[in-house]
Amino acid sequence: QVHLVESGGGLVQAGGSLSLSCAASGRTVSRYTMAWFRQAPGKEREFVAATKPSSGGATYYADSVKGRFAISRDNAKNTLYLQMNSLKPDDTAVYYCAADASIIVSTVRQANQYDYWGQGTQVTVSS
Repeated sequence: QVHLVESGGGLVQAGGSLSLSCAASGRTVSRYTMAWFRQAPGKEREFVAATKPSSGGATYYADSVKGRFAISRDNAKNTLYLQMNSLKPDDTAVYYCAADASIIVSTVRQANQYDYWGQGTQVTVSS
């Protein structure tokens, strides 16, 4: 079992920045695909970013956040990060960390492929 705990959410003005963290415990996640998803009220959970453990730690982003968000991981700390810059009101959502040991590249953006999820952290961007 992998236990994931997100932190770092909060309220920020449009154009501002926030940094999210996801601390993993229970197992070492250095060989897991790790990802961030988000869910706004009344909307489905959507992919934000992911990082693969192999292939040089390849990263993947949703078009809506590309160039503004950066995903990274510190395997020594068993922690995943999401640096969010130039935030917009549309980025307001609960952000979830996810992990899985057997994600293939073609499914990295699919929430139903991930076995482990955190409880989420709220990000609110005011206009």
